[in-house]
Amino acid sequence: MGAILEYKIPKHAKLKKNMQLIIRAAIREDIEAIQSIYSYYVLNGYASFEITPPDELEMMKRWRLIKDHGHPYLVAETEGVVTGYAYATTFRQRPAYDLTLENSVYVSTKHLKRGVGVRLLNQLIDECTNLGFRQMIAVIGDSQNHPSINLHNRCGFEKVGVLPSTGFKHGRWVDTFLMQRPLGEGDKKPPTN
Repeated sequence: MGAILEYKIPKHAKLKKNMQLIIRAAIREDIEAIQSIYSYYVLNGYASFEITPPDELEMMKRWRLIKDHGHPYLVAETEGVVTGYAYATTFRQRPAYDLTLENSVYVSTKHLKRGVGVRLLNQLIDECTNLGFRQMIAVIGDSQNHPSINLHNRCGFEKVGVLPSTGFKHGRWVDTFLMQRPLGEGDKKPPTN
């Protein structure tokens, strides 16, 4: 995870011609930007079911916990600015779920529709596959969250269910939309160890 990966921007992306998007492991110095990006979604949408944005100290604790579990936590950087982040966490705590992860992806509102989310999620998928995980679950807040649903579709996820009215936020009931994709060999054969 320590390597910095550079991606060429496809022709259809809306980044300036000479801008490079770098996907790399998140570091402590990224937490302020990560917290700022996440806070917007907590306060203004349904992607997160949190009501109050966590402060930087809490975001630091979450980042460390993910790192301590050996799971990827990535940021997208454009011209030295963090433009998005993605990470994978344990899906559920029971041992039978050990090969399944849940993903999260958030992109700065100033960098939407520029391919940042797709690059982050694809890199996250690659890293989780290389670590030997077999399934990835997207737990998407709001069944009307078409940007997130479309992003996950583009990255190979399929709808597996909707949990109606599982959250109440901004004065309305909100669904939980579930998507899933296999990693590596998925369920084609049992794990080797």
